[in-house]
Amino acid sequence: MDFTFNEEQSLIQDQVDQFVQKEYDWETRQALSNSDLGFGEDNWKKFADLGWLGICVSEDSGGFGGSSIESMLIMEAFGKGLVVEPFLETVIMSGGLIDDHGSDEQKSSVLEPAISGEMHLALAYAEPQSRFNLSDVVTEAKSDGDSFILNGYKSVVMNGPSADKIIISARTSGAQLDESGISLFIVDANSDGLNKTNYKTVDGRRASDLTLENVSVSKSSLIGDQDKGFAILDSAIDKAILAISAEAVGAMEVLYKTTVEYTKTREQFGTAIGKFQVLQHRMVDMFMEYEQCKSLLYMATMKHEEGAEDAKKAISGLKYQVGKAGKFIGQQAVQLHGGMGVTDELNVGHYFKRLTTVGTIFGNTDYHLKKYTSL
Repeated sequence: MDFTFNEEQSLIQDQVDQFVQKEYDWETRQALSNSDLGFGEDNWKKFADLGWLGICVSEDSGGFGGSSIESMLIMEAFGKGLVVEPFLETVIMSGGLIDDHGSDEQKSSVLEPAISGEMHLALAYAEPQSRFNLSDVVTEAKSDGDSFILNGYKSVVMNGPSADKIIISARTSGAQLDESGISLFIVDANSDGLNKTNYKTVDGRRASDLTLENVSVSKSSLIGDQDKGFAILDSAIDKAILAISAEAVGAMEVLYKTTVEYTKTREQFGTAIGKFQVLQHRMVDMFMEYEQCKSLLYMATMKHEEGAEDAKKAISGLKYQVGKAGKFIGQQAVQLHGGMGVTDELNVGHYFKRLTTVGTIFGNTDYHLKKYTSL
């Protein structure tokens, strides 16, 4: 495999890195996270003006025809700054799903405004009983003339508070755990009968729980074919795992480098603690875990782009390693910083919180280890 980035990809990487370094310092990030919206609307408009929201969208859908590689580069840079803008939720998860499987009308009315920064999207796929099983769906969608009537409950919908449109998975046929019988619908966030309970997550983001009570949607809101939504959803989550793993790799890099620099200045017994061999070993272990994640990220992304037979296995292997390494690097960083490692004033604890959350989203280490071995 060739892991060398082309000229355009290198330019994208440099551009996003420059934004994070120059315009997204820690105080700015904290102010955005603690605001009512939870992110910067001005930043979102800037992302649109720079073309970042359309980089990973096909040219036929009005984007620039990028791939998961471009998504990886953007998300890794965002991870370094703990960027809170909902790029993953709107562009990669929801936008990518519509790009791949949406109708021309859906691309025109939903995807194009999302690319231009005028619309936010969210993907509601999880339910309280489903854990990480995408096929465990009890939310129902019943045909009613030219419409579907949705009833059910969706939990932890990332970017739910700001979403203008929400893609919802619902069962149109079959039993609770059947992969067949799941359909996907684009639902207006202000629809009658759709109620949102919004909250701030432990990592400073925003999410919602949705209650659907006789929510009526037109049949034109159906994405793809009726009863065939599982494969579409499964593919979208694979792309999301690659993207959020890239974000985690960026966060890990900052954590281990910050920890190394801190141990050069923190003195104990009249000498910098970074000179103690036992602590040097721990920091080397942090570096090795980070490097393993980055190598697996590149491999899994390339396999996914090439359509390799073992691409899904590589993605589960990556997600397992990201969960394991994120926990280890976060714990070491907090411990080596001492008591202040868990204070809100220091960024270390916030990076650890995000890595902990990433380790759970789309399946934790136990889930993906089992999936990896089964594949």
